[in-house]
Amino acid sequence: MTTLLVIAKEPRPGRVKTRLTPPFSPAQAAALAEAALADTLRAVAATPAVRRLLVLDGRPGPWLPDGFEVVPQCAGGLDERLADAFARCAGPALLIGMDTPQVTPELLTVGFADCDAWFGPAEDGGFWALGLARPEPALLRGVPMSVPETGAVQRERLHAAGLRVRELPRLRDVDTADDARAVAALAPHGAFAARLADCTRGGAS
Repeated sequence: MTTLLVIAKEPRPGRVKTRLTPPFSPAQAAALAEAALADTLRAVAATPAVRRLLVLDGRPGPWLPDGFEVVPQCAGGLDERLADAFARCAGPALLIGMDTPQVTPELLTVGFADCDAWFGPAEDGGFWALGLARPEPALLRGVPMSVPETGAVQRERLHAAGLRVRELPRLRDVDTADDARAVAALAPHGAFAARLADCTRGGAS
């Protein structure tokens, strides 16, 4: 069975979702980040797994459900932090971020019987999920992160290593207000959609 990893930042004003300001205030952006993280963790908690790890920059809060180990992110760039997250796993692992609150247990239930890696492309050119049957941190180190070619470079790393790669559906990350509205429409009953509606009405300012 797979280890599920979530890499996340503590949702504090001014530290998360800064591209949502404006139109939202830093407090509203943090509230949206907290809701996205809560939805993500809820989906992970409902997915069969041998282990669930939250790789966190910051401290856990009331949004953290039971059943998760919390480990700190290492220092360095995002590539180093993702590599370090995989280094904590001895067997098959799937890593996701906190930017796709529309994820479901069905999306996260993957097997490695006929592949070595799972790759979940994001609409902005990055990736929202990466699964490895045999975690190898070197596959991530040096990959340029948060640029339009991130996903292409990471996918090529997997293929260059001779891995059999299967793809997950393309998802949209929440980075901007337009993203937030589009993602909320895909998961209208989640905490993220409810929080967005509240912020749009002027709450959590």
